[in-house]
Amino acid sequence: MLIALGIAAAVFFVLLFLREGVVRWLAKRAARSPSGFEDLVVSLGRRTQIVVIAVAAVFAGSFYVTLSPRQELILAAAAKVAVFLQIALWASVAIDFWLARQRRRLDHDATSVALAGVLRFVAKLTLWTLLLLMALSNLGVNVTALITGLGIGGVAVALALQNILGDLLASLSIVLDKLVVLGDSITVDTLTGTVESIGLKTTRLRAVSGEQLIFANSDLLKSRIRNWKRLAERRVVLTFGVPYDTPPDVIERIPGMVRALVEAQELTRFERAHLKGFGASSLDFEAVYWILTPEYGIYMDRQQAVNLGLLRAFEREGIDFASAAQALLVTRPQEIPPKTFG
Repeated sequence: MLIALGIAAAVFFVLLFLREGVVRWLAKRAARSPSGFEDLVVSLGRRTQIVVIAVAAVFAGSFYVTLSPRQELILAAAAKVAVFLQIALWASVAIDFWLARQRRRLDHDATSVALAGVLRFVAKLTLWTLLLLMALSNLGVNVTALITGLGIGGVAVALALQNILGDLLASLSIVLDKLVVLGDSITVDTLTGTVESIGLKTTRLRAVSGEQLIFANSDLLKSRIRNWKRLAERRVVLTFGVPYDTPPDVIERIPGMVRALVEAQELTRFERAHLKGFGASSLDFEAVYWILTPEYGIYMDRQQAVNLGLLRAFEREGIDFASAAQALLVTRPQEIPPKTFG
């Protein structure tokens, strides 16, 4: 008995010393090595549990002592649980390490950060489920019946939680398809805001008026989204009208005046300007030009400059803008002479 205790104590302290020594040695090398492999080993060493070391030491000492069948069964079960627990912890560390390297490789891209959170949850849920089933199988539990029961129960749970599961799958679709990423300015229906977070169930926006907007991921996936951050250029449609009594020679010069005004501005590209048609009370013009930047402030500045320039040009040329006119005809009922009786 004393020999078994001595061996168990020796194995425990040797394994503990090796863990601490290897961790310290590799931690010093990791600071000078760019590969990152030493960092992974250091993380694995630090997540090696003392309980697992103790179980391994007791298991080694048990070979030098006579145990009853029940004691052997309990010790073997404890060793199996400890091994599977330690494997799960090491695998979790490996998943976190790999995801961290992917984020660094992508320079902390907003989409990769959101995707890493989703993948981390799914990977760890799958990992712990599989290891739990393997541990139960090694302990003699009928896993086949358990899996069947879990399958039936899973269908019932899926039906009960279909909205939550729908949001979870929608989050994966949003992130993988890069529908929106953190920092995007988007409009959903009539609501506009900047994407702050993409979670497993909801996506949160900061509205232009300051409040937070929260959308279920499934609802967001079904909506028509305008992504303003991915806008490269802004199209401006300028419409106006002039009175019908404006001379045709003046009418012919107006498209050229609009073109000159647009081309005089920086970051603009003229497309067209035409007499569009004959309105109810005016000759209607339509001009189209582009602002060569998505910045909203520059877009408004250039549009204002063109509008003011058009006002001044019309004032110099003596051209009037047409105003909406509506003719109202008022009729007076005809007087009916009174009837006479006689």
